[in-house]
Amino acid sequence: MSHIQPSFRTISNGAHAHRLLQLQCKRLVDLHGPVLEDKDPEPLHQMRVSMRRLRTGLAQFGPCLLLPHAVSDQRLAKSVRRLGMARDLDVLRDRLEHVLLPQLSEQEQQRLKPVQRQLARERRLAQEHLQSVLQSSRHLELIAKLQAWLRQPSYTALGEQPLVDWLAEWRLPGSTSLGLHPGWWLQSPQEDVETLHDLRKRIKTVRYQLENLTELSDSRGRSWIAALKQGQSLLGELNDLQVLSEAIRHQLDHELERYLPHLAALLDQQRLQCWRAWRQLATTLMQRHQRRRRVASLGMGSTRPHSRAALIDFGSRFGYRG
Repeated sequence: MSHIQPSFRTISNGAHAHRLLQLQCKRLVDLHGPVLEDKDPEPLHQMRVSMRRLRTGLAQFGPCLLLPHAVSDQRLAKSVRRLGMARDLDVLRDRLEHVLLPQLSEQEQQRLKPVQRQLARERRLAQEHLQSVLQSSRHLELIAKLQAWLRQPSYTALGEQPLVDWLAEWRLPGSTSLGLHPGWWLQSPQEDVETLHDLRKRIKTVRYQLENLTELSDSRGRSWIAALKQGQSLLGELNDLQVLSEAIRHQLDHELERYLPHLAALLDQQRLQCWRAWRQLATTLMQRHQRRRRVASLGMGSTRPHSRAALIDFGSRFGYRG
């Protein structure tokens, strides 16, 4: 516990959660105007991240918070979906226009003009839907109720307990099941696309949960977070390449390999490079000594007997014998 900052040795579960939620709420308020203006894609990206972190914080520390009914995951989910649609289109357009097109012949660039126009139309439509959600009474009420709660927070009995005594409980739930996900063992990106997509979402959630406790993590814990971030990035890139390929195929009434052979080759090359990097990372993370290190880092900070027993049980299922 020597690595824990002095300011975190006495903070309660509820006070820590309050600090996390307050940070994300402030960011959402600050980003509201720039996202509606839609002059730069970065505020949209930042708002999407903040909204996801807010959802993670509410779910992770929900047992220690007494929140207003209006502050619900169901309301947040709709806003996140609209943000996601617009952001995903930004990512696809950026990859097509700034990564792929410069490497193509003039002929293939011209053949992709209809795809660019269609993506632009879909992005404008996504922005209209996003604006309607962000300006809706339900979304504005959610933010207002959350701000009011942040000014006068209320906690459960668990919320009044010291954070350092409950670190294992806040860390373990998502992390324990993550290592058992079948997506780690897939040998081809086409083998099971949905499973890979689900693994990426699970990695992202666990990463955000652990980042909510970064100040109380040692170097091993921070290394695990960095590995999760890398894995999420690689799987996200694979997903983007697949979605972009499908969008192009859907828009063009031609076989991609014959109509746009250079583009098809570039997409295949990028998928292969990304997949090889992912498999190398996945293999490393699933090695026995890496699992042992992860078990140890996740269990640090809690001295409560039943938490240690749960940790030992978790470790034994991953081949850890101490």
